[in-house]
Amino acid sequence: MKYLIPITALFFIVSCRNEGVKKQEQPIVEKQTKVDTLDMKHEIDEVKTLDNGIEISWVEKGKGELLKDGDVVQIDFKVRLVDSTIIDGNHLLNKESLPYIIGFDMQPAGWDLSLKEMRVGDFAYVKIPSKLVRGKKGINGLVPNDADNYLAIRVLSKVKPTREIDGNKVWIFEQSKKGKEKFNEDNTIVFHAMASSQSSPLYFNSYRTNAPFQLKLEDNGVVPGLKKALINAKKGDRMFVLVPSDQAYGSKGYLDIVQPNEDLFFNVFVMDVFK
Repeated sequence: MKYLIPITALFFIVSCRNEGVKKQEQPIVEKQTKVDTLDMKHEIDEVKTLDNGIEISWVEKGKGELLKDGDVVQIDFKVRLVDSTIIDGNHLLNKESLPYIIGFDMQPAGWDLSLKEMRVGDFAYVKIPSKLVRGKKGINGLVPNDADNYLAIRVLSKVKPTREIDGNKVWIFEQSKKGKEKFNEDNTIVFHAMASSQSSPLYFNSYRTNAPFQLKLEDNGVVPGLKKALINAKKGDRMFVLVPSDQAYGSKGYLDIVQPNEDLFFNVFVMDVFK
């Protein structure tokens, strides 16, 4: 099983390097807001058990189409173990919600399989069997071996891209007021990125090597769609980028990592833009 870190860790890695964004100086305290509705004290409206062992219990059901690969949604969530220990959740970052893209295994397979049974407006409790989350390995000091996960989740909204360039979609979730210079043909951008294809989640992570990219538009060796998506990015931007296959590795794929005709997802944090 591929190792994937909790969502809050993914966003903490980015946020802790976001200069110019106001820091949280007070201790994190759960607010008496919508977050508390995730605590498991609600009447169940409908239950569905999937063939893979996932059990979804709805408190509320939304309307509209089922969520699908490539959708970006804002979610309010908590993840518990069977003993009620909380191991993940947006409240751990003192945030009312966090963004999540479906179909690129941002979290273990059980998440995407569950979310593709849901709609915007859904409030549900989901039991995800261990084989579809951390499996036999667990996470040392956090998730025991063979531990089922219990996800309480609200799907708050579907987020439209902030901009789209030649089919490359960009969602900007956080900006620094200090970022003035925009990336273009006249300057250089420095950024960290975590990259995923649908067959290879988190196949690349520049944080692991502490080696951010430094790029000019004229440089070769970078996915063309990513370069286009970064145009007009500013220092402090935190963004999701979805690159269609024809703007990535196309029908050839890339080694045994990216399969032919696969779209790519990048979780990007812009460290600097300069001339």
